[in-house]
Amino acid sequence: MQFWLSPSLLLFILSVFRTRPGQDNGELCLQTAQCKSKCCHRDSGVSLARCAPRAAEYQKCSPLHLTGVYYFCQCESGLTCDVDRTIVGTVTNTDFGFCKDPNDVAI
Repeated sequence: MQFWLSPSLLLFILSVFRTRPGQDNGELCLQTAQCKSKCCHRDSGVSLARCAPRAAEYQKCSPLHLTGVYYFCQCESGLTCDVDRTIVGTVTNTDFGFCKDPNDVAI
């Protein structure tokens, strides 16, 4: 069985889901590479993803993920996401941590 898309349907799909680099915060995205902030964020598994600012120090974060869409953004430049990674969390995109400055020394 073959599946065919009409040219008008194909154009509609491409116009809705077009990818263009440099999208501003709040704009729809399919992956992090599209966003100026380098974070394509969604609130839940059924919500639309939108570009969002990266996480600041002490905010919740996600480590780098293969899908390029995050429930919590990666940390701002110079910070690291302190997280205990698990195989299940890596697959389901549910490994979360907190941004910290790697130069801070614990007392």
